[in-house]
Order: sequence, then C-alpha cells, then structure tokens
Amino acid sequence: STRLLFEYGDVCLGVEICEDLWVPVPPSSMQALAGANLLVNISASNEMVGKHAYLRSLIEQQSARTMAAYLYSSAGCGESTTDIVFAGNGIIAENGAILRESERFTFGEQLTLCDVDIERLMALRRKTNTFTSESPQKEYRRIRAGLPVQDYTRTPLLREISPYPFIPGKDAHIDERCEEIFNIQISGLAQRIRHTNCRSAVIGISGGLDSTLALLVAVRTFDKLGLPRTCVTGITMPGFGTTGRTYNNALRLMETLGITIREVNIRAACEQHFSDIGLDPGDRSVTYENAQARERTQILMDIANQTGGLVIGTGDLSELALGWATYNGDHMSMYAVNSSVPKTLVRHLVRYYADTCEDQKLAEILLDILDTPVSPELLPPKDGVISQKTEDLVGPYELHDFFLYYMLRWTFPPKKIFRLAQNAFAGEYDDETILKWLKTFYRRFFMQQFKRSCLPDGPKV
Repeated sequence: STRLLFEYGDVCLGVEICEDLWVPVPPSSMQALAGANLLVNISASNEMVGKHAYLRSLIEQQSARTMAAYLYSSAGCGESTTDIVFAGNGIIAENGAILRESERFTFGEQLTLCDVDIERLMALRRKTNTFTSESPQKEYRRIRAGLPVQDYTRTPLLREISPYPFIPGKDAHIDERCEEIFNIQISGLAQRIRHTNCRSAVIGISGGLDSTLALLVAVRTFDKLGLPRTCVTGITMPGFGTTGRTYNNALRLMETLGITIREVNIRAACEQHFSDIGLDPGDRSVTYENAQARERTQILMDIANQTGGLVIGTGDLSELALGWATYNGDHMSMYAVNSSVPKTLVRHLVRYYADTCEDQKLAEILLDILDTPVSPELLPPKDGVISQKTEDLVGPYELHDFFLYYMLRWTFPPKKIFRLAQNAFAGEYDDETILKWLKTFYRRFFMQQFKRSCLPDGPKV
C-alpha cells in the first residue's frame, strides 16, 4: 500500500511504484504532505526514445514540489524480455536537483550512493508557507524502522559541495543565468526611474567591482528606456587612498560607456572637516576613513538633487551581511541595484560581461578591474599601490558567501556549515582558517544588523 510510512528519527520514508510517478497526483505527493521526506520509486519502466529525458524531469520536479529526496530504481538489462528493454536507471534527487545517477545500459551490477540532507529539506519546508498538510494523518500507517542515518561530522560526504553556491555550476546555462540576473537588476531600476519620473542617475565610480556592475546595469537600463547614456552621471571622487590604477580605470570605464563624467576631489573638504571636529591630521582611525565615505555620499546626493536624478547604490549583499559599509555613507543611496548580489557573483557577472561584450576596449578595462584587489581605498597607498585590502581585514569573500548561503538559505548551524566548508574548500583553506573566518562572519553578521534595518530599496535577485 502507498499508505505506509516508515519512520526513524527525523527520516520518514514513503514508497510508490513505477507509473505512480506519472499520474496527475502521485501518491508521493500525499506522502510528503503526511511527513515523508525520503520518497522511493521501485519501477519496471522500459526504455523508449526520448522517454529518459522526460523521466528525469519528472523526478526533478517531484522532488522539488515535495521538497524531498527522491530515489528511483528501475529494472536492469538482465530483466529485458522479447520486445522491451530496461536500462537499469538508478537516480537520486533532492529538492529539484539530481545528485547522482547510474550508468544506463550496462550488464554489470551497480550500486548508486549519495548523501541526502534531511535537515536541509525540513528547513526548507518550515520556511515555505505553502507547504501544508491537507491529508488526514490517521490515513497512514506509521511503522518504526531502522534506517541508515549518518552523523555528517564523522563520515565522509559523498555529494559534491560547491565552494561557490551563488554561481551557476559548470553544467548550467551560465550565460542565460547571468543575463537573467542583469535583466532583474535592469527591470527593477527601470521601474523605479519610471515611477519617480526622473530622467537621470548618479553613481560614484571608484574603479572597483561593485560600482562597475552598478554602472553597467544603469547604462543598460537607460538603453532599455530609450534615454541617452549622457543622462547617467558618473562621479569619481579621489581621496587620500585613491591609486592611479583605480582612478584611471574609473575614467576609462565612464568614457568608454559614453556617460557624463564629473570629478570631485574630496581631500580639501575632508581636511576642513577634520579641522572642524578637531581630528589630528595624522589620525588614521575609523573616523578618518568614515568621514571620506560620508563626504562622497553627500556629493552624490547633492548632485542628484542638481540633476533631478537618483543616486544608484553600489554596495553588494556580502558587504551588507558583514556590515562592511559606512553607516550613512556608502551604506546609503536612493536605489541599490546590487543589494542582493553577493561579491562572488558580482565578480562572475563582470567577467561574463567582459567575455561577451563586443567592445574590446571595454573588455580590457573590465578585466583589469577584475584583477584589482578589493579595497575601500580610505588609507593612503604605499608607493602608489593599494595598502588596504578588504579580504585581509574581514576575510575571503568566497568563504563569507559560502557561510551566508548555508546560514540564511538553509538555516544550518555553525557546526554543520564548518563541516561543509571543510569539504568544499579542501586543499585551499585549512580548518583553522575556516574556523577563524566563520567566527568573524557570525560576529559581524549579528553585530551589524542595525545597518540592514534601514537600507534603501533594491531588487531581489
């Protein structure tokens, strides 16, 4: 009967047979609503041309709809008869993704193994308001059974853990994904511009990754709206830490994209401000740094008032998670197009743009920006070279984005995230380094919540 559920701890297993999966409402759908998170299909479905692709799509979709792991095992070649052929499909899927599958049309015996994460599935169900139980619990007979549950802290993981969860995998349609992200950002900004009836945008251009992505989005938005690119005003604001490399890249980028260019040097204004508040000229404290960020924000806001435009924010999701922004400085804007794009994805998007744009000069500029160390450039350079590198201070963004994904998306505890990071970054970071930056991530994430409580709008990507 499909009205049987086998339970062991948090694991609840339900079984359906072959064509149960192909009907409008499979028994596994009702089993999932009754609590089953591990669904099994024992099948004798034969092979026909084109059928396998449809089968895989059914398994992917059913595991996604039920927010469950789905194990499919069909008859093998040894069971073929006169007029039909069996391929021996062994497929393990979890929440819409196929984790592992057997080789088809082989005469040898096969055993397909992979981890499925029950905690992950249950976390997803808790967060999804539409996943509700409408089937009477009493209709199912619940049987306690011994099922193989493993402690993830003590056993090697069989599944692949990507170190870059925000970036599409090698088998995904990468270009389509990148273009989709750009279109979400562009559509969000376009709607805000139309709604406010403004005809200009103001962006601070530093020669770094975030402002580069924001500028690319703004330019394409104005193209989409049929407005001239000169309505986008890019402002470079050299300060005490600005290097020739970032300054020149900022100017070259704006010139190549054909926007309006303005330059406002903030040194004199900051020195006057330091004098006004009694800050020692040799002081290099947080006040020295933050005053520059707030001066730049004031310039952007005032020029936006002059031009009747919007200040486009450039800060990304990773910086917001870590609180790596000056409160009421680069933390503030009128619309923040990068606010849900993590740093690793920002880098990926800029590289995609460089690889696909037809303008060779623009591509060269973008590649040099990609090669520039991430820095707020608020401290004076040493021998003309960036002296303040963000990742030396707060840690590698690839680690922080990994922590962020598994903490917020799947609500995993620190111990589990650490274990996954060990697997994903094996050979790249040792345990001590991962643990150090994991502690930094949690400390900063909760300590800096006040900055996220008053953010400008931005499109959810």
